[in-house]
Order: sequence, then structure tokens, then C-alpha cells
Amino acid sequence: MAKKKAAPGETSDRDKPIKAYKNLDFLRSRSGRGLRIMSEFVEPEDRFERHRISDTIVFFGSARILPRDEAEDALAAAKAGGDDVPAAQHALDMSRYYEEARALSSRLTTWSKGLKGNAKRFVICTGGGPGIMEAANRGAAEAKGHNVGLNISLPFEQHENPYITPELAFDFHYFFMRKFWFSYLAKAMVVFPGGYGTMDEFFELLTLLSTQKMGKPMPVILYGTEYWNEVMNLDAMVKYGTISASDLDLFYRTDSVEDAYDYITDKLTKHHIDKPGGTM
Repeated sequence: MAKKKAAPGETSDRDKPIKAYKNLDFLRSRSGRGLRIMSEFVEPEDRFERHRISDTIVFFGSARILPRDEAEDALAAAKAGGDDVPAAQHALDMSRYYEEARALSSRLTTWSKGLKGNAKRFVICTGGGPGIMEAANRGAAEAKGHNVGLNISLPFEQHENPYITPELAFDFHYFFMRKFWFSYLAKAMVVFPGGYGTMDEFFELLTLLSTQKMGKPMPVILYGTEYWNEVMNLDAMVKYGTISASDLDLFYRTDSVEDAYDYITDKLTKHHIDKPGGTM
């Protein structure tokens, strides 16, 4: 059947121009990059405001660390099948960090839920993936608290864990916008053992603190003394004069959930209780 021609002065649906904000080809193009970047600022901001998220406690750490029960099952399977038993045993040893992140997150969530006010204060926030991120989201969910997942699209490893509060699950394209939201609402950060990504986030945070770009007190926990002492020699940086000795006071080292909980809640109570959520 022949297509009906448009009457004089009319346009067919096929010929009708597309509005710029509905033009996906444009939005995905190089010219639309600025709008894509801006959307990763404006949309999260709107969502946080609508859900009254005032500020956060951010957990960083490896996506590869397993929960204890999975690590135990993997070790049993390795022993039964003659697989790499030392690697499975190591994974079980490292699973302590998953369980401790989970426990710390749960305790902090219970504490924050007991604070007065309408805003949701000190909400647990992670990168939204597996491993330590899952552990922290899981601990907050088990304490029946809201929690945030700032996920990012990657070709491997990263997938959204099931414990994030659904309306506070995000999926970023740009690392720098994701990092912005980690820092912008944060009032405390806990850095568990991790790889390049964790170290990148930790050192960027130290840079912001040492250059006084945060504009707010920020307790930082470096959790896992044995791990971090082996993979980072920050004392050598003091020795060679590339950082000041006082720069080592920008974070607090511990291996204890109880100690980390006491340190964070003491600092947050001192600097931020009964104060509105600040900005960076």
C-alpha cells in the first residue's frame, strides 16, 4: 500500500523533527558529552534531595573479597577436587575483611538511625559492586537502613550487589563524576584492603584533605594494618621528604570493628551532629 502523502503545510510523523533532548544519537555523540556529564551531577543530586540523604559514610575496598560462607565452600571444593587449596585458603583468610566491613556497617547504620531529625544522616555508601562494597551495603540492609551504591559500568568484575536500597542505586559512566559523589556527601570514609581502584580513591582523598579542599572534617579509617603496611610504605615518603610527617595524621589505622566504630562515631558526634549536611 502506498504511503499517504502529507497534505500541503503538514509534516508526516516520519519527517517531524526530533526534540534535542529526545535525540539519542545526539546525546550519545561527542557533542552531547557535556550534557551526559551534567546529567551525572544533576540526576543524583535530585534523587538524594528527594530521599533526604543528608550525608554519607563511604566504604572502599576490593571487589574480589568473598563472604566467609562462600570462601568456606570454595575451600571445601578445592580440597575435594584437588584444586588450588592454598589460594582457596587465602581467600578464606581474606574473608575476615568482608565480615568485618559488614559488621561495622551494620553498627554504624544502627547508630545513625537513632539520631534525631528528618534527614537521613550518615548513610552507608559504596561503589555498589561485590566484595567489600557488597559487605557494607549488606550490613546496612541487615540493620534495616537505607544505603547507597554508586556503581560504574566496567567490562569486568563490577556488577550491582543485591543489598543496595533500590531507589539509591546509581550507574555511572564517568569515573570522575562517581568520585565527586563519593566525596561530596561524605562525612567519613573507611578504606578496607583493595587494589588499584581502592588506592586511587584513598590517595585522591588524601590529596583533597592535605590541600584543604574538602572544607569539612573527615575522619578516615585505613582498615587492615598488616595488608596496608605491606603494600604501602608511606613512612618512606616522609623519609624522602615528598610528604610531611603530619600527612600521616590524615588517617587512622586499625584492625578492630569496635575501634573503628568508636573512632568514627566520636568524630562525627564532635564535628557534625546537629549540623546540616555540608558540601565539599
